[in-house]
Amino acid sequence: MSGRFKVLFIYPNTEMATLVPINLSLLAPCLREAGFEVELFDTTYYKWEEINFEQKKVDLLQLRPFSYKEKGVDYRDTDMYEDLRKKVNDFSPDLIAITLVEDTFDLGISLLAAIRDYKAPVIAGGVFVTFSAEEVIANEDVDIVCIGEGEEALVELCEKMRRREDYSSVLNLWVKREGRIIKNPMRKLTDINALPYIDYDIFERKHLYRPMQGKIYTMIHVEIDRGCPYDCTYCEAPHLRKLFQEQGCGIYYRRKRIDRVIDEMKHLVRKYNPDYINFNAESFLARPLAELKEFAERYREIGLPFWCQSRPETVTEEKIKILKEMNCQNMQFGIEHGNEEFRSRMLNRHYTNKQMLEAFKIVEEYGIAYTVNNIIGFPDETRELVFDTIAVNRHINPATMNVYLFTPYKGTRLYQYCIEKGYLDRSDKVHQLLDGVPLKMDTISYHELKGLQRTFPLYAKMPEAMFKEIRVAERFDNEGNEMFNKLREKYYEMHFSQHRQTKEED
Repeated sequence: MSGRFKVLFIYPNTEMATLVPINLSLLAPCLREAGFEVELFDTTYYKWEEINFEQKKVDLLQLRPFSYKEKGVDYRDTDMYEDLRKKVNDFSPDLIAITLVEDTFDLGISLLAAIRDYKAPVIAGGVFVTFSAEEVIANEDVDIVCIGEGEEALVELCEKMRRREDYSSVLNLWVKREGRIIKNPMRKLTDINALPYIDYDIFERKHLYRPMQGKIYTMIHVEIDRGCPYDCTYCEAPHLRKLFQEQGCGIYYRRKRIDRVIDEMKHLVRKYNPDYINFNAESFLARPLAELKEFAERYREIGLPFWCQSRPETVTEEKIKILKEMNCQNMQFGIEHGNEEFRSRMLNRHYTNKQMLEAFKIVEEYGIAYTVNNIIGFPDETRELVFDTIAVNRHINPATMNVYLFTPYKGTRLYQYCIEKGYLDRSDKVHQLLDGVPLKMDTISYHELKGLQRTFPLYAKMPEAMFKEIRVAERFDNEGNEMFNKLREKYYEMHFSQHRQTKEED
């Protein structure tokens, strides 16, 4: 080993979205353990959108009003691009590593353009890069892309760079070299039990603040598994699993050993003193019952309230009883769509509405607050199908109701379906889950979907006698906006205040 070697991570994040990314929280300690210096440039607290993601959810009745300012969190008042240039010049990195998702790809590329004169090589990674490697590496400001997982590949790259060795053969990497692109095969998947503990030191402390039910919590995020065993058509996980299998890399869905998870949580609790834990798992209850019982027994050593997400068909009374005894305070479930036939055929999710409603009833009986995710605007969606989803929501009592617009991410089966049907051009760009992208289909317009999105919670929670007024509130004219603002106040009074009182009584 010869000399210092410094890596600057660039994190182009959705404005004011404080959910800490697991990838950077693992890549940074991997590099530090290998003797490299690491710093971060983070766009989270810069004002670059008209309205931030969390505030938009408040405006759409999907989040109880809250304020980060009570924790002293506010926007930066400096220029994002100037600050990046200063960071690069002051830190003088030997390698710049940017993590990209489809939602913030354009932001990331604009950041790289702002530091084009700086001569350090740039590597890009992330799920979007894995599915769009050709598009990303074609950019003049990107020298290397990482396909698949990056923990081992990035360390090996930095070691070769530090020793001034040829790095063009590092597995998982595509490397520009003398006018051509060297496309290396993929490596075996990482043993997630052998990784260093998650480390949030690369982020500012305020990145651990998360809103929930109108309050701000200090929350740590713990990776307990990686991947997903399910095959939803709107998700990238099935494509990743297929890619890794075809390349002989191993099984994508992996769970950490329970003793490893507990040891890591003890370390994180001592270090960051959180008051809440988020288990980073696509479906927490998909694990075997015996494993869940063992986890519950060991979790007594931690005891903090926690949040997790799962699927309705994984719910049993025994499992929910275990979660309640573990101090589970909040859960999240994907309804996604309320029409059984459409949900099965289009989304590849196979359970009945009866099963789903029974699952939510169990969760409610055990006093665990829960959030539901709904998606409207799927390919071939109609107004009638949207109301099938609303109908399911009228039979349950979630603390929070998310309503997203279908977002055709690259690497999903529904993205390809939209391309084949002519609903989407390959050049169309997604923004984020609340906005999706307009699809060129005749069954329902994007404008109508936006009106249904903002009135969805009203339809789900207010009496049917008010549906005529709610229909007016779908419109984005003066009359519609006035009606929406009037009904929003009623919604806050009827739903948010009532739920707050119930929780306080509990």
